[in-house]
Amino acid sequence: MVIWDLLWFSLWSFFFVAYLCVLIYVVIDIFRDHDLSGGLKAVWIVFLVFVPFVTSLVYVIARGKGMAERSAVRSGVVAEQDSYHPRASANPTDDIAQAAALLAAGTITQGEFDALKSKALGNQYFGA
Repeated sequence: MVIWDLLWFSLWSFFFVAYLCVLIYVVIDIFRDHDLSGGLKAVWIVFLVFVPFVTSLVYVIARGKGMAERSAVRSGVVAEQDSYHPRASANPTDDIAQAAALLAAGTITQGEFDALKSKALGNQYFGA
């Protein structure tokens, strides 16, 4: 009997902490959103105080996509993804020929040439 009581207590504690996390995240997102006017922010907060479970559920369903976008912008993920554009070579033969020209000119060493050749061929490791 005591084990079942402990299990129920643990389960309800988990749900309560998860609910508090959602509630706090919703409040943070309300104040992070620059598109909402002050009046609408106040209305959301009032409803969160009086009907917290339903309001947080409605907020997450109605504004979930915006929450994710604001969170991504806040963490810098979007800026990082936009700045990363890998150079895709249409022909690895051209890359190897350019590396060979640099090797012949003495600009790079044999090890650097091997690394460039390996990269052009799609090998991740040297000697593969």
